[in-house]
Amino acid sequence: MKNIKIIVFLFCIIPFQKNTAQVWTSDNGDGTYTNPILHADYSDPDVVRVDDDYYMTASSFNCIPGLPILHSKDLVNWKIIGHALVKQPPFETYDRVQHGNGVWAPSITYHKNEFYIYYPDPDFGIYMIKAKKAEGPWSEPLLVKAGKGLIDPSPLWDTDGKAYLTHAFAGSRAQIKSLLVVCTMNPEGTVVNNDEVMVIDGHKDEETIEGPKFYKRNGYYYIFAPAGGVPTGWQTILRSKNIFGPYEKKKVLEQGSTAINGPHQGAWVTTQTGEDWFFHFQDKDAYGRILHLQPMKWVNDWPVMGEDYDKNGIGEPVTTFKKPNVGKKYPIEAPAESDEFNEPRLGLQWQWQANRQINWGFPTSLGYLNLFCNTTSQNIFNAPNLLLQKFPAEEFT
Repeated sequence: MKNIKIIVFLFCIIPFQKNTAQVWTSDNGDGTYTNPILHADYSDPDVVRVDDDYYMTASSFNCIPGLPILHSKDLVNWKIIGHALVKQPPFETYDRVQHGNGVWAPSITYHKNEFYIYYPDPDFGIYMIKAKKAEGPWSEPLLVKAGKGLIDPSPLWDTDGKAYLTHAFAGSRAQIKSLLVVCTMNPEGTVVNNDEVMVIDGHKDEETIEGPKFYKRNGYYYIFAPAGGVPTGWQTILRSKNIFGPYEKKKVLEQGSTAINGPHQGAWVTTQTGEDWFFHFQDKDAYGRILHLQPMKWVNDWPVMGEDYDKNGIGEPVTTFKKPNVGKKYPIEAPAESDEFNEPRLGLQWQWQANRQINWGFPTSLGYLNLFCNTTSQNIFNAPNLLLQKFPAEEFT
């Protein structure tokens, strides 16, 4: 009992602090930022701008709620505003822990005043959800293309009203990999047709090419695609005047002399002032895939990312750089971290390891979270009722 009394006494003398740990700040407060902009596992990020607002989503795998939605005003400071996936189908599968499965690299797009997210489940196919507001509510997931190993979808609505989708393949399920295809969709984006055209076979020079993002600019169709593998790869750009190719290719971002390994897979964003920027991740082992922001410009209709330090024509990641010009200055923000559980709802930083069950616990209006014991799992690794959040920094309290 003495130990318990000591613990209670120590807890009581800790002064109350606002619910922010201030453990990682990319914004230097002097008009510059230092990468990473988020030192947390926002794997395979995609970003879209709508007017003066920026929205991001990322892979969530088996964590629920899934498909986090983050918001920013300046591309550097971000906060979580919701999740697009409240419960992950098929329910009989994701009511159990499925480490590494579930939501792989998603894409977020804004089309005809609606947000669209296409996300792959490598074991079931490609799903689509949409919403009028990024905060939600989001529609129920619609399986728009069934199949094993279909991953990394990205849509494109062309100026003539036709719709297309590009995607890659997971060799572990599809038995093929290092390939990208383009296929057609119905104009509503609810049906993806089985008329795939292969636009690149990466086995020779672009091994493990995947994660495509589809864009159109100055009459060119572009596919931004990472290659070379997650820890050691680079960013490849494909371009063509014809949506089905043939495509030219160019390597535009690599690790080079920097310490930023595998800089690839992300999103191109143009600010309201006309600047171009590119988001990508860096694989950092147990810390996950942390988020970086690179300056970008166009030269001869090819994107140039980062800084070409060795003058070989390929950009390298920057560490500290001038913040994007978005027309205004905004305060420093960070995703939610610490929590006193004072609200009668669960904070957006928390996720379960599987679809939530009603007997796992409840928030209360009394300043605490009530959790129940569950002994159905043989070990903690496979316990679905673990309430967790991402590591927010290398060191944190």
